[in-house]
Amino acid sequence: MHTELVSEPGDPARPNEDFASVALPASGRGGVLVVLDGVTPPKGDTGCLHSVPWFTARLGGALTELTVSLPDVPLADSLSAALARTADAHRETCDLSHPRTPQATVVVARWSQRSLEYLVLSDSALLVESPAGEVTALLDDRLSRLPRSALATDALVDSTVRNKEGGFFTAAADPSVAARAVTGSLRRDDVRALAALTDGATRWVDKFHEGDWPDCFRLVRKEGARALVERVRALERADTERVFLRRSKTHDDASVVFVEL
Repeated sequence: MHTELVSEPGDPARPNEDFASVALPASGRGGVLVVLDGVTPPKGDTGCLHSVPWFTARLGGALTELTVSLPDVPLADSLSAALARTADAHRETCDLSHPRTPQATVVVARWSQRSLEYLVLSDSALLVESPAGEVTALLDDRLSRLPRSALATDALVDSTVRNKEGGFFTAAADPSVAARAVTGSLRRDDVRALAALTDGATRWVDKFHEGDWPDCFRLVRKEGARALVERVRALERADTERVFLRRSKTHDDASVVFVEL
């Protein structure tokens, strides 16, 4: 098994709000990857004393531990339990009902000798390669299907569509949101490799249109996870007229996890 993990802040002067981990159980059978993309809140009140990095570290750590230690528990149930544990850690000091309470997108993949389970919530991506080299993108596309009028910037989306029916969902303080995630399983023999990416890395596909998902996966496989992030950074710097980025932030936190099984 080969694993590669790159996580780079959009601004070196600011903390990275992404979380990425790969865990290999002591049994040597199977493994887990977890990738979170913290949602940068707009300036102003969030109802919480804690930062987004605090939230993603807590949630990511809990989710990694639960998915490894409870291999027979469905991923959505593990996410629900991790959200409850994280909420309990600051329920007494923070207003968890605030619409801007810390939150994140989620990608989880867990593999054994027989199967690969996956969970995707919001706009991070999981790419899966078959033994024949075919690449499938496992996505939660609800955010991309919203009308442009509902969207402000990468950091701020109208509260009328976030965590609402007809909108899209992120992992915040409500454990029940785990049931909204895109989940499924594949035969282990049908998976050769996989890659999880936050939207700071998926820009190569969905903002700059440098290629499709199979092209993106082949770039990571051939040149490495860091090469994808470096390509994105070069495209961001070159977009001086904001033809591609428009109202989006110039640089976003970017994480890529590649696993060859």
